[in-house]
Amino acid sequence: MRGNLVLAHPLSIRMATTPSSPRVRLRPIALPTEHGGWGLVGAPIILGLWVAPSAAGVWLSLAALGAFLTRQPLKLALGDWRRGKRFPRTIWAERFALLYGLIALGAFATAWLSAMHPFWLPLLLATPCAVVQFRFDMLKQSRALIAELCGATAISAVAAAIAQAAGWTLLPALLLWLLLALQATTAIVYVGVRLRLARGTPAQRTPALLAHLGALILVTLFSTLTWPGLIGWPVLTIFALLMLRCWIGLLPRSLRVPTLLVGAQEVGWSLLTVISIALGLHIG
Repeated sequence: MRGNLVLAHPLSIRMATTPSSPRVRLRPIALPTEHGGWGLVGAPIILGLWVAPSAAGVWLSLAALGAFLTRQPLKLALGDWRRGKRFPRTIWAERFALLYGLIALGAFATAWLSAMHPFWLPLLLATPCAVVQFRFDMLKQSRALIAELCGATAISAVAAAIAQAAGWTLLPALLLWLLLALQATTAIVYVGVRLRLARGTPAQRTPALLAHLGALILVTLFSTLTWPGLIGWPVLTIFALLMLRCWIGLLPRSLRVPTLLVGAQEVGWSLLTVISIALGLHIG
């Protein structure tokens, strides 16, 4: 989601010892600049390990975290390569991308070897969304709505993969993916509209409200028609509260809340969604 992290000086380093040496700040190279990214990757990891713990799931979680961290330095490095430029930051971006990539590949290989059950199908289904997001990254349009929606949908599949690695069948595992993807994508639409309104940019509230209404209707239908034993009242309650949060958050008096606080609130809503899904599965 939108918003920039504050850059901290402890992660700054000089490339050489001369007074004219360029100063490279490592934090914006090594860590994602989006607040909501941590919530997006954290929610499926926490939910998956909560409801379906396994050693392979732990390794899958580490692989997902490594892939998530790889995106920022890889995006910077590829952008410099495409322009035919090589800055001091390029070297550090390459190093971090290689480090994170090796962690992700090593953890994924370990999960693959240690898993007692196949878990590849949710990840395969999520691949097109990941490719779309990567394509927008290369076009320097990572903040485009379609890119953010695809990225949130792709990372949510980690919960389904962790569940399958622990022995879940496909359909219940896909349910975890669906619920997390609905929460994440509606949150992205809501935050985008809210930030535009807070900046005084013309924006319609209707798409965010309709997205939340659609998510609530979809969850209700799945609860009553398809998975009545898996989607219980906690899940319906949290999606109703998310819609209420959207309506209140888009009121004029709510737009004065600082952007950083809005991002923190959305991480909190992601955690509440995880808790509600886990509780609903327990009751079911």
